[in-house]
Amino acid sequence: MAIPSVLLRRARWLLPLLLAGCADPPTVTVYSALDSEFSEPVLDDFQRETGIRVRTRFDTESTKTVGLVQTILAEVDAGHPRCDVFWNNEILNTLRLADRGHLDVYFSPAHRDYPDAFRAADGTWHGFAGRARVLIVNTDRVARDRMPASIHDLSAQRWRGQVGIAKPLFGTTATHAACLFAVWGDEQAKAFFRALKQNDVAIESGNKQVALRVASGRLAFGLTDTDDAMIEKSKGMPVEIVYPDSVPGELGTLLIPNTLAVIKGCQHPDEARRLVDHLLTPEVEQRLAEGPSAQIPLNPKVTADIQVKTPAELQTMQVDFREAAAKWDVTAEFLRDEFLAP
Repeated sequence: MAIPSVLLRRARWLLPLLLAGCADPPTVTVYSALDSEFSEPVLDDFQRETGIRVRTRFDTESTKTVGLVQTILAEVDAGHPRCDVFWNNEILNTLRLADRGHLDVYFSPAHRDYPDAFRAADGTWHGFAGRARVLIVNTDRVARDRMPASIHDLSAQRWRGQVGIAKPLFGTTATHAACLFAVWGDEQAKAFFRALKQNDVAIESGNKQVALRVASGRLAFGLTDTDDAMIEKSKGMPVEIVYPDSVPGELGTLLIPNTLAVIKGCQHPDEARRLVDHLLTPEVEQRLAEGPSAQIPLNPKVTADIQVKTPAELQTMQVDFREAAAKWDVTAEFLRDEFLAP
């Protein structure tokens, strides 16, 4: 018996709807070097608002950024990048991926309000939500008239064996090191790190561990990021934050932005761009600024209750991040030999 034409027409309309109901929801995969406790709530909001499922991958505190970059490189070399959006908590490894041609070009309209210094001219990365490299000081161990004021105080003889830094091969500590090589030149930077070693500076597994050791009184002070320092300060621990070398004429305090990048050849490019647009909104920067991580907003439109000092209040280190990225391999080789050699 012939099927009536009206039923055939209805079947043609119903079939795509039935198939759509069975299809997987749209997805975006994010590799995040920013701590999960700070980034996941923001990503969860995006998922609720858009219906796009967010898959995340984090790395350990001791190898973050570098570990994620190595994973991305391995996936790209294999021809199957799983990462759609790389949310890096610093900038140099993002630039290294860009230099290798692994980042897609996307000029997000949400990034137009940001200063040029935090935007890639070729659209391969977007900077937002910065952190400063600071000294966290235990006020029970350090009198106010003896407060350190410079990163050079880490090598001062009077603090021998009482100060700490994170392992300078990963994360923002490695970024800081490469920036010093770029600004000072190789010889002065090498002399600085050798002086730290000779002063028995404690090498902790990460910036968070530095902040914890100082807060507990096991160290007098240490070099860390504003987010880790602010967490201990918000707990009521006896700590103070010092923005080093911020007096005019000195080196300046290093400000490091978070960066976002879409991986070239990723599986979900449309969803990746939507996520980048979402993360660059003033609302997200405000949330990160007012939250426990106390990120420093870089979008001038953000009117958050800032918990830490902003670039307008500081003398920041003037560094060419591309030059620092070019110094990465030289810096890493020296620091491996200096701090990991038996």
